[in-house]
Amino acid sequence: MEDAATTNAGKDREDQFLITAIEEAYKAVEIGDGRPFGAVIVRNDEIVAICHNMVLRNTDPSAHAEITAIREACLKLNQVQLSDCEIYCSCEPCPMCLTAIHFSNIKKLVYGARAEAAVAVGFDSIIADALSNTGFYEKLNLEIKKADGSVAEMAEQVFENTKDKFKIRTQVSIV
Repeated sequence: MEDAATTNAGKDREDQFLITAIEEAYKAVEIGDGRPFGAVIVRNDEIVAICHNMVLRNTDPSAHAEITAIREACLKLNQVQLSDCEIYCSCEPCPMCLTAIHFSNIKKLVYGARAEAAVAVGFDSIIADALSNTGFYEKLNLEIKKADGSVAEMAEQVFENTKDKFKIRTQVSIV
């Protein structure tokens, strides 16, 4: 059984990696690379990759923060299986990113903001809808943790603080 000091040390460690991911989310918007999402991949308490959304910079709709971080970590470590790594994301990953996390065998996912925080400022609700009430998380062989406290609040604020710096594509209805 873990004592309080061990539990707090683990939370402080996770919070620091999440803060780095949140800072990276702001960077994505500030330099014009993409939307406010950041990700950090860690192995043995060392950061392997720090990335942000690069959809605009790369003209690539798949260049989400998590995907770019996985690509960078795989190249750096010269392996496709990241089973000894953890990923820290500023926001709950979309289905594409969650699947990439699963396929790369990352052992742990910690995220700051819920997908609904992105939806609240105009991001497509399909991301949140695709994961809600599906049991998708339960099917993954992955430890998934939602941050709480001040770090979770910081992650939620990213969207509100950056929403005026980018435009969200409006949805087109097909009739």
